[in-house]
Amino acid sequence: MNTPQSNRFFFKVDWITILVYVLLCAVGFINIYASIFTADGDTSVFNFSTNSGKQLVFILSALVLGFSILLLDGKFFSIFSPIIYGITLLLLIVVLVVGRNVGGNQAWLAIGGFRLQPSELAKFGTALLLARYISTFSPKFRDIKSILFAALIIGMPLILILRQPDAGSALVFLSFMFPMYREGLSGYFLLIFLGMIVLFVADFLVPLQILIPVILLIGSFFVYSNRRKQKIMFSAIIATIVAISYLFVVKFAYEKVLKTHQRTRIEIILGLKTDPKGVGYNVIQSKIAIGSGQLTGRGFLEGTQTKYGYVPEQSTDFIFSTIGEEWGFTGCFVVIGLFIFLMVRLVNMAERQRSSFSRVYGYCVACILFFHVFINIGMAIGIVPVIGIPLPFISYGGSSLWSFTVLLFIFLKLDSNRMGFI
Repeated sequence: MNTPQSNRFFFKVDWITILVYVLLCAVGFINIYASIFTADGDTSVFNFSTNSGKQLVFILSALVLGFSILLLDGKFFSIFSPIIYGITLLLLIVVLVVGRNVGGNQAWLAIGGFRLQPSELAKFGTALLLARYISTFSPKFRDIKSILFAALIIGMPLILILRQPDAGSALVFLSFMFPMYREGLSGYFLLIFLGMIVLFVADFLVPLQILIPVILLIGSFFVYSNRRKQKIMFSAIIATIVAISYLFVVKFAYEKVLKTHQRTRIEIILGLKTDPKGVGYNVIQSKIAIGSGQLTGRGFLEGTQTKYGYVPEQSTDFIFSTIGEEWGFTGCFVVIGLFIFLMVRLVNMAERQRSSFSRVYGYCVACILFFHVFINIGMAIGIVPVIGIPLPFISYGGSSLWSFTVLLFIFLKLDSNRMGFI
């Protein structure tokens, strides 16, 4: 057959990934329906005034959007990545001026009866421009100039999102560090990132009167051990100064920048405070729901925590608690397994790309999904602070579903075009 390439754009699409995507969307719809189900209410699946009815519309429109992306030329996303990135920045600025405040975050644009969250769109806009920068200039991230330029691409939307303030969405932008590591960023930066997390936690659990001398002692040991290696000795001194300064910055931000409910959430996670009727209520009820599901769950529409509305925000931030209660460990295992399979497959697909643009973008997609899955499920089981980000393809919401769909299907298009895309 001499079928033109333009007439067989679906030929090399990874249908297994699309199947996993559809399964996750179906899981989301079923559990959103369960989370809003009441025996004495309208139980129709096609009641479009409910979250489940609206989600069905979002899923169908997302499928149309995703397959429309597959019709485009793969080079479109590389060529127009600066424009797409610029539009997302503009929307982030606009939302700070005229956005609607929901739950304490001015993160939504009201368009008729629909609400758009620009921070969700900024994720794939940033991924595209970062991939364009790396593929065009081939930086190895060994010099400060290339690192700062990449940090600028990531930092501009991050700062605007923090201004909303939406710490959860902003935190996801740290995931771009891992594609940069794949492209040559020193592993020391990952160690620094890990060290910042350790020091952040230690700043709450250990008094500064003890913590600072310990850091000075460790720094002095490295300086003494490398006294004949001037470069390493100088780096140890700088690292010690920066670490101590960071402790004071964390303390200042905690006391002067974070809001009361944000401080309380951190204290609850670290075991410094209990607030079962306040900020900690959501997590406690979520853990009860998940634990009550045991091995196989209570059954579809049979979860008491879910049916009687004990878990707030159960169709969005805490949708995983519905899965845990009604489908048990088995359901949780299947859902987490689907996500792991999807992310591993995306990494494998990224490694088979012929163009660095496609490879970097693929890693961005996988890392963004990983951060969302880890943080959202971590919130539901109480191992990370409640910062309000959706579970990809499962949580209720048009903005998040569409943005994740665009994020994924752009890479599917690039992958299907990999033999000819430069």
